[in-house]
Amino acid sequence: MRIAIGGFQHESHSFAPLPTGWREFLTPGGFPPLQRPATLVETLRPTSLPSAGAIAALEEAGAEIVPLTWCFANPAGPVTAEAFERIAALMLAALSDALEAGPLDGIYLELHGAMVAEGHDDAEGELLRRVRAVAGPGVPITASLDPHANMTARMVALADALVPYRTYPHVDMKPAGAQAARLLIERIRRRRPWARAFRQADFLIPLTMQCTMVPPMREVLEERARLAEAHRCAELGFCFGFPYADFEGCGVAIAAYAEDQEAADAAAEALRDHLHRREADFAGGVLPAAEGVAQAIAIARAATRPVVLADTQDNPGGGGHGDTTGLLAELIRQDAQRAVLGLINDAESAAACHEAGVGATLSLSLGGKSDGAPLRVTATVEALSDGRFTCTGPMGKGNPADLGPTALIRVSSGVRVIVVSRKMQALDQALFTHLGVDPAAQGIVALKSSVHFRAHFQPIAERVIVVAAPGPVVADPATLPFTRLRPGLRLRPGANR
Repeated sequence: MRIAIGGFQHESHSFAPLPTGWREFLTPGGFPPLQRPATLVETLRPTSLPSAGAIAALEEAGAEIVPLTWCFANPAGPVTAEAFERIAALMLAALSDALEAGPLDGIYLELHGAMVAEGHDDAEGELLRRVRAVAGPGVPITASLDPHANMTARMVALADALVPYRTYPHVDMKPAGAQAARLLIERIRRRRPWARAFRQADFLIPLTMQCTMVPPMREVLEERARLAEAHRCAELGFCFGFPYADFEGCGVAIAAYAEDQEAADAAAEALRDHLHRREADFAGGVLPAAEGVAQAIAIARAATRPVVLADTQDNPGGGGHGDTTGLLAELIRQDAQRAVLGLINDAESAAACHEAGVGATLSLSLGGKSDGAPLRVTATVEALSDGRFTCTGPMGKGNPADLGPTALIRVSSGVRVIVVSRKMQALDQALFTHLGVDPAAQGIVALKSSVHFRAHFQPIAERVIVVAAPGPVVADPATLPFTRLRPGLRLRPGANR
């Protein structure tokens, strides 16, 4: 059994300040760089990525793995036409070479599902169309998806099964990849497709309310599992949606795969109806930065564990650049003590710190490269690194990080900042420990993240407070200037009903 494997991951924010180009796929902070066939399997095998799970499952089944192309770029603005076309061309050329060497029994793809490219709003749908065109209609294709996918009817029609992760934070990426690979093997052996059904919900879910560690999403995932078993689904895929993509496919979607159409339709409709009944439960807010910092300072005075502040609107995992300074300015203004912020993405400031050296004091115009609002600080350099480390947390364990020249600086008596040269969502404690900072020993830990941080930081936290400082990953998507969403889609849960 010859199985091709490849991947193309990007989560695209239509309103983010910076586009995603070719270079962003070559040097993604916190993930491996673009892989070609010769290096793909051995590079991805030790990671926490879906492809690692697929590789293990396929090898266990005795399949011959035929590597294609794999890449990832951190969330930002839409992928440029150049980057999309170059990467798609690499993947299709490798697929053509694989077919030249002999027939393929199937194809597994690691996709995100919320990629928007210049000229292709449904970029994964377009990629699947091209892969299907080269491979032919008879070759089974399965794919793993991030649950933030804006899954479309086109994607469902072109793939034999789509398998979203079940968790946010995404601690089950490898199991999702393994499940997609196992379904691919089952599809090959059964010699016929499953019946499939596609449904969309009528409201957007804010990113901060999509966490599966707490209700209501935790309970919805439990209902998903119950319905999948009740209707004997091969897969009941539930995507929460990425509510920052301005096209008609944006939003919550469900894909059911079953032996017959009646079962697939029933499962998809039951899960959609359950979501609609729970709609009001997904309405939620965050604290303004000033209020959140004040609460954190008050709690930290008596706490034995750190208070974690999540700077959700500058989340690099949602399209932020990781360089806004609103929360940092508030920590300094309120004289926070024993506080450390991870991170500020500012290559110029990081380079200046490396040039000055450990122990030096210098003036920096810190951050603000994406929004034109840097913060003037006097910084003392406490530690330097090359920004290379291996993630250790539940979500990223084994993933290599390369953030470029990195510095730990003190910007007030009680506030320190990690400055990096490439952005990464602050989801792993290794970001701190590789510079000699123990997050558990701090009073306040401020993180550029919305939800992923919870997997590694919530267990050590006295309290988690999600705050809104200026940034493009707005906590309330209804405030964005959408123009192309489908009619009737509610931008806030429960709105206009």
